[in-house]
Amino acid sequence: MYNAKAYSAASAKSPLASATIPRRDPTERDVQIEILFCGICHSDLHQARNVWSGVMPTVYPCVPGHEIVGRVTKVGSAVKKFKPGDLAAVGCLVDSDRTCPECKAGFEQFCANMTLTYNSPDKHTGAVTYGGYSDSIVVDERFVLRVPSNLDLAGAAPLLCAGITTYSPMRHWGVTKGKKVGVVGIGGLGHMAVKIAHALGAHVVAFTTSASKKEDALRLGADEVVVSRNANEMQKHAGSFHFILDAVAADHDINTYLNLLRRDGNITLVGAPEKPLAVSAFALIFGRRSLSGSPIGGIAETQEMLDFCGKHNITANVEVIPIQKVNEAYERLLKSDVKYRFSIDMASLKSG
Repeated sequence: MYNAKAYSAASAKSPLASATIPRRDPTERDVQIEILFCGICHSDLHQARNVWSGVMPTVYPCVPGHEIVGRVTKVGSAVKKFKPGDLAAVGCLVDSDRTCPECKAGFEQFCANMTLTYNSPDKHTGAVTYGGYSDSIVVDERFVLRVPSNLDLAGAAPLLCAGITTYSPMRHWGVTKGKKVGVVGIGGLGHMAVKIAHALGAHVVAFTTSASKKEDALRLGADEVVVSRNANEMQKHAGSFHFILDAVAADHDINTYLNLLRRDGNITLVGAPEKPLAVSAFALIFGRRSLSGSPIGGIAETQEMLDFCGKHNITANVEVIPIQKVNEAYERLLKSDVKYRFSIDMASLKSG
């Protein structure tokens, strides 16, 4: 074991603060990474504050962070894909059982025994996993990803969660050239969805409750922007969408969007409202429409997404902050006061 610098939460109510955490020395199949940037995901905030106590209670101390990019510093003797000096990334998973049908199909994100990057039982240490708000991390090579060298690293970090969360359902539901795609909610997830759908060749319509986001949405790659509170604007698009990605985490009327789908159209939820959504059976039945949800992707698909983003030069729009401002960033995140993701420059950890 060795000691690493980190920022951790000691309890649900305490701010994140400088800490020292244990990391395992690399085994023969491990890659050790110096973390250069780590994105801040909404789930970091939920986990640090134990908001999901009923589903995923937080184990303290908690070191959040699962949008990690960095440089390889050491590799185990059996590692074949990476060498010291390579750019590398780690997303939401650092292990799985590798033997279940989901893992064998490349869907590690559905493995019942997956190991999350933080706040998960650690098979190696017997303690809990610690995430990317740290100066380094050690991960099995099978769960380490290659980062295209042309991408800005601060903007690439959020691809490891926001990027794959929006890319995976679009690939699953066949978003391509000639398809009409809607994106509901232009935030951390939604802004990535607009960029990716545009790069996939779709006709992209962004939905927002705020007219002030119109110019931004067009800049991100939307072909049209609809203010969802305007019933006339909404009605113009009735029955026309092949696919809609819903990235709203607040309570909202899903039926207004179901009615915008054409026959066999699909809405996929990637935002997670706290309360159940009321769904009209008739909105689904008339048109054989479907409503589904989607988490992140598997390891192979996450690499595919990174390569796709490299090819199309796609990164998240980020505000880069030092680690010392992480608590302030959390407060701003609660107010949606960021365009559109925070990315922590982990070099700032060296100054305490």
